Amino acid sequence: MPVLPGWREWEVWIYPTSRATTAVPAPPWSCSASRLSSVPRFCLCLPQVLYQDCRMVAVSAPYVAGFLAFREVPFLVEAVQRLQQEEPQLQPQVLLVDGNGLLHPRGFGTACHLGVLTDLPCIGVAKNLLQVDGLVRDELHREQVRSLQRSGETFPLTGTSGKVLGMVLRSCNNSSKPLYVSVGHRVSLDTAVRLVRACCRFRIPEPIRQADIRSREYLRKQPCAPLEGLQALLAGPERWVCGQKGLCSWNELQ
Repeated sequence: MPVLPGWREWEVWIYPTSRATTAVPAPPWSCSASRLSSVPRFCLCLPQVLYQDCRMVAVSAPYVAGFLAFREVPFLVEAVQRLQQEEPQLQPQVLLVDGNGLLHPRGFGTACHLGVLTDLPCIGVAKNLLQVDGLVRDELHREQVRSLQRSGETFPLTGTSGKVLGMVLRSCNNSSKPLYVSVGHRVSLDTAVRLVRACCRFRIPEPIRQADIRSREYLRKQPCAPLEGLQALLAGPERWVCGQKGLCSWNELQ
């Protein structure tokens, strides 16, 4: 059964290593998940789950482009706080977010928002380029992307203001599609790029990739949202459409 929009399921996973820890929220579709996983500073180890926190939560904030943090981050903050209370020895050292940091129309993306609220170092990792400060995916940008021939190669994203807002990273040899890495909170851009690169076995950093894989698998095993949630949603003024991503609001499809 599909999970209804307006509900979110959150998971936290911890993987053991000696150095850093990353937290990642999955894409904001009909459900979301966060994972905390730790990796050595600049080399990847295979994950092993140490801690898991799965929740279904009611989301009241609407989806507004550029303001995703107000919809998603409160639940991530709660997940981090529960982890800190229940397993203080697994304190995260850096949060890796499937989204943007300074590379954002208002200079304060989800990675910044989450980092400030948790007071933890945070890195934004996006799969697409936002049109910010004159940055566009034009032919010049595509040519620069094509110039990245090997894993680990990068070029800076410099806006018309002259500020470097992020870095384009070719994360593996098997994919020519880049990642867009930006500073979220309490971390330099150089460190952010090196850490993201260290987490990549494939194009997507392994914590984010595992978050997506495991959250989809978890959802396939879940029943529909609670009946009271269904009744509340269907009683509202919006029209609902059954589609590939489950039951969707007609307004969300516009």
